[in-house]
Amino acid sequence: MPAEHDPAAALLRQRLAVVLFRPKFAENVGSTARACLNMGCERILLVDPRDYSPERAGPLATVHAEPLLDQARIFADLPSALASFTQVYGTTARLGGRRATILSPAQAARQIARQMLEGHDVALLFGPEDRGLTNVEIDRCSHLISIPTATPSVSLNLAQAVLLVLYECLLAARGQPSAIPKPVRTDLVTHTEQEALFTALQHLLTSIDVLPRSNPDYGMTRLRRMWHRLGLTRKEYSLVMGVCRQMQWAVDDRDPGR
Repeated sequence: MPAEHDPAAALLRQRLAVVLFRPKFAENVGSTARACLNMGCERILLVDPRDYSPERAGPLATVHAEPLLDQARIFADLPSALASFTQVYGTTARLGGRRATILSPAQAARQIARQMLEGHDVALLFGPEDRGLTNVEIDRCSHLISIPTATPSVSLNLAQAVLLVLYECLLAARGQPSAIPKPVRTDLVTHTEQEALFTALQHLLTSIDVLPRSNPDYGMTRLRRMWHRLGLTRKEYSLVMGVCRQMQWAVDDRDPGR
């Protein structure tokens, strides 16, 4: 079915984006564009790409996907690229530790399909080919996806990983009772707002010694996961942020030299 007549593909085109963080090879970006075109996802965001060349990416995209490369947006850093999204799914081949809660591509896709229909704007984040996403970047994700392979600890080619996840997203969207989305919701908390809250929480909880000053980032991991499970609206977010500010002012007023 042509994408223009496929409601599921239209859903991916409107509500899903592929974010490539520091891609190493322009050719992989081209192959990724081809995978995106085949699965109906037309938004590609490049974050600080290394040695990117549209001339080298173009042949791998083929003439059909070259328009996706032409309209791809380039960002200097990850916060800027993720700023407006309300859900961010990171991909990882490494498991354990802070990467404890992992979804398979099929599990993630079913969740993503429902979220897109509910009005979310969703980003799929893929790390560099040579090292993947670090813990710092993983912490910026609301959910994590890992693609199982027959050979442990062997990562997939970037475009292969994108294709597999997008394929599952397209199948999941086609499996929904309706692929007609609700209007984009304005009461959802954006990635920028979430990170502002996490920064305020970390500062407050470190000030009152709930989080260890030596490594507060690690202690924030559980709080981040809890927040993502709650799925608060912007009004609820504003309430929590207001509580953080008032408590921080009280702490600073009690101990001005802190």
